[in-house]
Amino acid sequence: MLRAVENHSSPRTAAFFDLDKTVIAKSSTLTFSKSFYQGGLINRRAVLRTAYIQFVFLAGGADHEQMERMRAYLSALCKGWDVRQVKELVAETLHDLIDPIIYDEAASLIEEHHAAGRDVVIVSTSGAEVVEPIGALLGADRVVATRMVVGEDGRFTGEVEYYAYGPTKAEAVRELAEAEGYDLARCYAYSDSATDLPMLEAVGHPYAVNPDRALRRAATARDWPVLVFNRPVRLKQRLPAFRMPPRPALVVAAAAVSAAAATAGLVWYAARRRQSA
Repeated sequence: MLRAVENHSSPRTAAFFDLDKTVIAKSSTLTFSKSFYQGGLINRRAVLRTAYIQFVFLAGGADHEQMERMRAYLSALCKGWDVRQVKELVAETLHDLIDPIIYDEAASLIEEHHAAGRDVVIVSTSGAEVVEPIGALLGADRVVATRMVVGEDGRFTGEVEYYAYGPTKAEAVRELAEAEGYDLARCYAYSDSATDLPMLEAVGHPYAVNPDRALRRAATARDWPVLVFNRPVRLKQRLPAFRMPPRPALVVAAAAVSAAAATAGLVWYAARRRQSA
C-alpha cells in the first residue's frame, strides 16, 4: 500500500511512470502502425517490420543497441509525415488501440498516487504525438516524451529535437523537481527497463515493473521492490474506481496536453541551455 495523503505543508511529490510495458502492455508507438498504414503513412512492408519489432520488444525488452536501432528506424520512417494527420490518426484510434492494453495494476497505482496528493508524470521515449494523448487518457498531470523536429511545412524532418531516453529521463525528472518543488527523496518511479536505471535512481522510491533481466538483477542488488503487471483492462470497465477529473473529457485532454507542452518546453530549454553553456 502507498502512504497516506501528503501533508500540504510538506514539499510536493510525484510518481514518474515509464509508459511502454509499465503502464501499457505494448510499445505505444508501434501499436499505431496499423492506423498509420490505413492513413497512407506507411506501406505493408513497414507494418510487418514494426510488428516484428513489437514482438522482439515484448519477448525480451530492448537494450541500448536495440533502442538506438529502433530510434534510427522510426526517425527515418516518419520523415515527411504531416504532423496534423498523425495527431488526427492517433486521436481517432486512441481508445480502440490503447484502452484495452492499459494495465489494471498501473491504473490502480495512478489512482492511489493521485489520492495521496502526488502528481503523476509519464516519462516516455515514444513520440509526444502519441504519448500526450495517452497521458490525457490516463489523467496524468504532466508528460515528458521524445520530440521530432517539425519543418515549416508542418512535416517531420526526420531529426530528433529532444530524445527522452536513459540519462535524459533522469535529467528531466530532476529539472521538473526543481521547477515544481518535488522532493525527489519522497518521489516514486516505475519502469520495466534497465535503460531507465538513472530515472529510478533519481527518486527515493524506485520500483521495477515487469523488469527485463538486467533491471531485475539491478533491482535485486539494490533491494528494490519488483512488481508484476499482467491484467490489461479497459478504463471504462474499472470506473468509477479510476480517478477521472470532474470536467468534460475535452477539457481534460486539453489541460493534459497543455501541461505536457509546458513540461516539454521546460526540458527542451534546459537541454539547450546546457548545450550553449
